[in-house]
Amino acid sequence: METHKMQRAEKDLSEQMKKVTMESHMRAENTELMLSFQKGQVTTLQYKLLLSSLREIYQTLEEELDRNSAHPAVEPIYFPSELARLESIEKDLEYFYGPDWKEKIVVPAATRRYCDRLREIGKENPEFLVAHAYTRYLGDLSGGQVLGRVAQKSMGLKNGEGLSFFAFPGVSSPNLFKQLYRSRMNVLELSEEQRKGVLEEAVRAFELNIQVFDDMQKMLKVAEDQLESKDGKRVNALQSSMMGVPLFRMLLGIFVAVVTVAICMS
Repeated sequence: METHKMQRAEKDLSEQMKKVTMESHMRAENTELMLSFQKGQVTTLQYKLLLSSLREIYQTLEEELDRNSAHPAVEPIYFPSELARLESIEKDLEYFYGPDWKEKIVVPAATRRYCDRLREIGKENPEFLVAHAYTRYLGDLSGGQVLGRVAQKSMGLKNGEGLSFFAFPGVSSPNLFKQLYRSRMNVLELSEEQRKGVLEEAVRAFELNIQVFDDMQKMLKVAEDQLESKDGKRVNALQSSMMGVPLFRMLLGIFVAVVTVAICMS
């Protein structure tokens, strides 16, 4: 009986997806961004860039899920009231950037490639959306509470401000909901070819996320270099201004130094 259950579980789409994405999942967790979360060292700039990319990704994903909500592979895992993230992310962006946040946010090229892929499969292979919904939504549900607390502590946020992304008010029990979601995935009627395509797309979803994280770190490095450059210019400006001090001030400084040394030696 137990063997039969194990064999059935191995055939479940959710278990197969978990298995084929295991390596990619580990690589995603070891990106600089995720390591910053694990170490409790998330910066406000990191988080703002993350939210900006997530806004583009979820806007596209949820548009495609809405458009394909009646598709037989999408309808069973379509939970807009419980899972939709776009409104929460935009609320957080307004908190960090202000009401004109749309004019201020920037996203890396990898984010745009991710969105292009979502639009492509939304038109050509809607069943592949299952892989992206699984990767994003269940990942957010699984780690959302912990990562939210880390972000709050790292950035010194109060009363949950700027952290709406991590909250799922429509889900009373994340564990029970994930069980429901996986059970819906496991009864999807897919041909062998479609199933294979969905599993391959799940791996691609993780790879796209990794590329986004890596591109974000490159953007952060550029931003940090620019700040250091500005600081260096300030130091150089200060040094230049000191070189322009009138001669009598410089002589006065030398006189004070000589007197000080003489006093110490007496």
